[in-house]
Amino acid sequence: MSPAPRFDRGHTDDLMSFLAASPSPYHAVATAAERLEKAGFRQVEETDAWDASSGGKYVLRGGAIIAWYVPEGASPHTPFRIVGAHTDSPNLRVKPLPDAGAHGWRQVAVEIYGGTLLNTWLDRDLGLAGRLTLRDGTHRLVNVDRPLLRVPQLAVHLDRAVNTDGLKLDRQKHMQPIWGLGDDVREGDLIRFVAEEAGVDAADVTGWDLMPHAIEPPAYLGRDRELLAGPRMDNLISVHAGTAALAAAATGGAKLDHVPVLAAFDHEENGSQSDTGADGPLLGTVLERSVFARGGSQEDRARAFAGTVCLSSDTGHAIHPNYAERHDPTHHPRANGGPILKVNVNMRYATDGSGRAVFAAACERAGVPMQNFVSNNAMPCGTTIGPITAARHGIKTVDIGVAILSMHSARELCGADDPYLLANALVAFLED
Repeated sequence: MSPAPRFDRGHTDDLMSFLAASPSPYHAVATAAERLEKAGFRQVEETDAWDASSGGKYVLRGGAIIAWYVPEGASPHTPFRIVGAHTDSPNLRVKPLPDAGAHGWRQVAVEIYGGTLLNTWLDRDLGLAGRLTLRDGTHRLVNVDRPLLRVPQLAVHLDRAVNTDGLKLDRQKHMQPIWGLGDDVREGDLIRFVAEEAGVDAADVTGWDLMPHAIEPPAYLGRDRELLAGPRMDNLISVHAGTAALAAAATGGAKLDHVPVLAAFDHEENGSQSDTGADGPLLGTVLERSVFARGGSQEDRARAFAGTVCLSSDTGHAIHPNYAERHDPTHHPRANGGPILKVNVNMRYATDGSGRAVFAAACERAGVPMQNFVSNNAMPCGTTIGPITAARHGIKTVDIGVAILSMHSARELCGADDPYLLANALVAFLED
């Protein structure tokens, strides 16, 4: 039996590079910004006055990026077309006093961030990445991308019932990684090490946002390489696709009667309530300032927002072959079946019938198949930035994404063609 035909894997190869280069939200937005710069975008500072010039622009704030392209002749009331996503993933985060240890082991004190699958962080070689804040208020990215940390699981000899009764992990006791040997816990040791890795003086480091990451690179999987395994797919698949789609819309020569936007937020995994989260004012402020920079009024702002549509792109659940009963019996999204439309009538997702029509039109224009996702009525439904965006800004929002397995694991799994299909749908949405 010959292998099934596959799409050109250039996009997925590039996604793998993006995942590897983005071990933290701060790295993800820096990588996205670098790609947008190559497409002609330029960074604007929030503290500067903005002008009415056309072209691509972006704002960076922490682990969030808002980028937009103003076409020639755009009026103040020109509506926006937004691709929304988030840059953060469930993981472990280093505490303010990180140096710990016991019984001859040196450890790093960590907090649990988001709804991570704790067991997937056990017995895995981990690096350390994030940003350092220096005394002068600037930031320095750091990525120790080699085996440094490990959270060791208790041996089966000391937990004889683990395979029958299940693994039970205490978030405080059992998740602190080791990184060396020694009986003395030396305050400041970890930060001195990380500062040296970043090429800065430890005395200048006054703050840090650091997180372990799995160092195993993304990889194709399966006999025909039709699957993709990798870290942080939730939700860097969407950040990568949105970045590529915005760059394509800005450089593709299509006549645009709207302003295409990428809004990639931080802190979705713990509720989005921060100055860089979707429940903060960042997106609304950027869109308003774009309207006002083009000479607009509050009336123009209201007109622009009334005509705006957002595709909130986040991963969803592919049907799991070992747990099919956990899924809705009539909605079975499959790997490589195309992007999913996410629906929940209780507004855990923001999609309604008119929103479905918007996404269906984009998929049809791109020649991309579309799937539908709803949760089993007996299972609680997750949520994402879609309802937050709709409610906070009064913007029509449609929740979509790519179907994956092992969501919130340190290493997730998707169809290798689905990221490409998602990106093509987003290009059609931004260009139409």
